[in-house]
Amino acid sequence: MKKMLRKALLGLGMFTALPLQAAWFEVTGQAILLESKTSARTNAIEDAVYRAMYYSGADFSSFSQMKPYFQEDRQDYQFNGTEVRHVQISKAFVKDGNYYVTARVDIYPSAKSCHNVQYKKGLLISDFTLSVPQQAALGGIYQIGKDFTQLLKRQIGKQSQSFVVTGTSEIPLQPGNPDAMMMLAEDYDAQYIISGQVTDLTSTLDQSLLSDDKINRQFSVDTMVINGKTGEILSQRKYREVAEWPFSRISQVDTQSARFWVSPYGAALQRLSRNIMLDMESSLACRASLPEVVNAHGNQVQINVGRVHGVKQGDELKLWHTAGFIDQYGISRNRMVETPMTLVIDRVYETSAEGSVQQSELAASIQPGDLLTKQPSRRY
Repeated sequence: MKKMLRKALLGLGMFTALPLQAAWFEVTGQAILLESKTSARTNAIEDAVYRAMYYSGADFSSFSQMKPYFQEDRQDYQFNGTEVRHVQISKAFVKDGNYYVTARVDIYPSAKSCHNVQYKKGLLISDFTLSVPQQAALGGIYQIGKDFTQLLKRQIGKQSQSFVVTGTSEIPLQPGNPDAMMMLAEDYDAQYIISGQVTDLTSTLDQSLLSDDKINRQFSVDTMVINGKTGEILSQRKYREVAEWPFSRISQVDTQSARFWVSPYGAALQRLSRNIMLDMESSLACRASLPEVVNAHGNQVQINVGRVHGVKQGDELKLWHTAGFIDQYGISRNRMVETPMTLVIDRVYETSAEGSVQQSELAASIQPGDLLTKQPSRRY
């Protein structure tokens, strides 16, 4: 805990310890001032609270529950049932087109949060595509879908508490073909697949007699998350940001350059990427991670999760047989059948691990594709 708080001090400012291992953080969040001070203030508060949660290790899954309350014009926000208990706004100001909010955030981290007791889940990202490529003509940003895919990959890879990106794919999602989606997920050791379509890149010209004309541009995406174990659609969401497009109307913009990503428009895309990640944390973090058996020999079993997923030597996992059946509509279904077998991890590698079955007399029934669930640590 002390190391965690010292790290927070470097990135956030001052803090003081409270009873029950709680801590408070004084954080300054920022947002681009564009549509209104109200929306910029909301975005800045969200940024401040996110920073505090990230550095403290608080559970991201509750962030989406708090967001609607930050739209209210108040100085104090109090919450129950989340690790963030109190957000107090101490200062707000505008500088260089940005809205800044300084907030004190009280956090009570829990060792039993979902991301602390579950392994990280494998996630495959299918390339984001443009629904109307002609809208990318301004700036020539025809690669923005692929570049946004890489942005989301980096966002999740660096900051997600519950997911590990196992790869990206150019194969489009086929929600009407669950078998193909299950095969794709299996190829990448992914429990979930996410993809999206950029639906709006249109721009509007804000003309002014006293200053230079300003171009505001939309960035709207529709996302879909698919369960890689069943092929079913888990969620569909729409996201939208609008931000200033500071580039010349006749210039060709490199969407992989630092100049693009530090621009107001690039910053808006980064905020949207973060919101996608946080919504996934909120909806999927507490779902069980389901490692698979990839090889079995005697009572020795190899599984497809490792150090990057949070596996540690000595972890105990419960083994489930997988079984398939055809339902009354002719659709192939999978189900999990509980077994009395447990697996103890002996060796851990980067993306895989090996363990021994404690009930060796039953080990002959284990097959590749069988699933495992992590057992609670005995210290809890």
